[in-house]
Amino acid sequence: MHRLFAALLVLATSLAQAQSLRWAAQGDLQTLDPHSQNELLTTSLNNQVYEFLLRRAKDQSLVPSLATEWTQVNPLLWRVKLRAGVKFHDGSPFSAEDVVFSMQRLRDPNSPFRVYANAVGIPKAIDPLTVEFVLPKPNPIFGEHLMNLLIMNKRWCEQNRVTRPLNFKEGEDSHANLNANGTGPFMLVSRQPGVRTTYKRNPNWWGQFEGNVQQFSFTPVSNDATRTAALITGEIDFVLDPPSRDIERLRRTAGLKVVDGLENRLVFLGMDQTRDTLLHGKSPDGKNPFKDIRVRRALYQAIDIQAIKTKLMAGYSAPTGGLTPSPLGGYNDPALETRLPYDLAAAKKLMAEAGYANGFDVTMDCPNNRYINDEKLCVAVASMWAQLKVKVRVNAMPRTLFFPKVEKHDTSLYLAGWGGGTVDAEVMLTPVLRNRGEQGVGVANYSGIINAKGDALAAASSIETDPTKRQPLVKAALQAYREQVNLIPLHRQVIPWAMKAGISVPHSPANWLSVDWVKVSAP
Repeated sequence: MHRLFAALLVLATSLAQAQSLRWAAQGDLQTLDPHSQNELLTTSLNNQVYEFLLRRAKDQSLVPSLATEWTQVNPLLWRVKLRAGVKFHDGSPFSAEDVVFSMQRLRDPNSPFRVYANAVGIPKAIDPLTVEFVLPKPNPIFGEHLMNLLIMNKRWCEQNRVTRPLNFKEGEDSHANLNANGTGPFMLVSRQPGVRTTYKRNPNWWGQFEGNVQQFSFTPVSNDATRTAALITGEIDFVLDPPSRDIERLRRTAGLKVVDGLENRLVFLGMDQTRDTLLHGKSPDGKNPFKDIRVRRALYQAIDIQAIKTKLMAGYSAPTGGLTPSPLGGYNDPALETRLPYDLAAAKKLMAEAGYANGFDVTMDCPNNRYINDEKLCVAVASMWAQLKVKVRVNAMPRTLFFPKVEKHDTSLYLAGWGGGTVDAEVMLTPVLRNRGEQGVGVANYSGIINAKGDALAAASSIETDPTKRQPLVKAALQAYREQVNLIPLHRQVIPWAMKAGISVPHSPANWLSVDWVKVSAP
């Protein structure tokens, strides 16, 4: 009897372990408030708790989630049918009033998602399970915009005085920062910022689990070597961002595996093109060199992108001259993907013509736990620009400091990335490239880009619903920004996921782990 009990105990322990997932990445999510920070890791973790009206299938197509139908009644009206019987984690029923409330909260000035919330128009509850969206202008990617808007519970927000998103960039705190109440497949158990966040399966989820994970924890591990060692020794099960230099070693390690693919994300350099003088730097003439297209072009042409790919990224990057997260955003047009050639002599000539033959000094703001080799990438670019006598001080910092800094436009030069699940150019054009304006237009234009031609073309493309008419508008807009070198594109990341051999999960070009799909078994 004792032996039988011991055997059953071992089996139960084994099953419990097999249904747990220990997930790690170099940085932490920034906040549990799902409307406060438009940053991929933050939103992807919040999406385990909160849900969109639509979700992405494994092939990245849009499928029903909290909404079961979405129909365009006319060019300025969409009708959305909601799923019946859904409950929030505290037992509150989900209804149309939660959708209307969430859209209002998402349009708040504190929310970087307001550009998407404004694009889907003003919602009105027709009945408890029907919402109509009245748009101010046609929206050719209405469904894609809904995919950026997580739904919160109106009653919970009112009870906890979080009817507005917290102002993250100003360091505000709120109940929603450390607590959560969604409809999603997992429920928050505990949150220790910078240490660990734990979740358990929602037994009342409306959906059907494809995976077997009962609970999971997320742990930020900033040091590359430590993250790799923890996976090899079995302290963690899944690494979202293994160091590129360790990938081949991990592939050869017994009991581990690596799956990878190209991410829908453009990594680029942004330059302040608004101020007349450098905010963080000094030039011989006292002016802001980045306002001169010759300087921007010279800096672009002084970057040896192939050296970065082979020596720094170990081949895990796809250099590009494109300005969209995916080549699909530019309709796979080679002319929109071609980089300016690496030409140091031409770069030096341009600098001399602009009056900066002896360079200038500037600080480059850089995250050190957001993109693959982000700080090292900044250092590599700074070294290359030294050949133009441009003295760059790399100011590297965690993402929790970096994003509030650039969101306040407190930068002269920075490294950033943009992308996610949506491949359409609109997700880059309106928030990142267009002139700063109302309703969230240019909300992520940290460079202060002012490009009248590009702005007009992008604005026209954002309301053109005829695909044959929209394509030339998008291409012309992208080309207008390319011609002015308003951003310096670097590459798209190849994203490897490293994990125990017993873990089965479909890789996502959005770099988005859906834990309800994860299956864990003994290796």
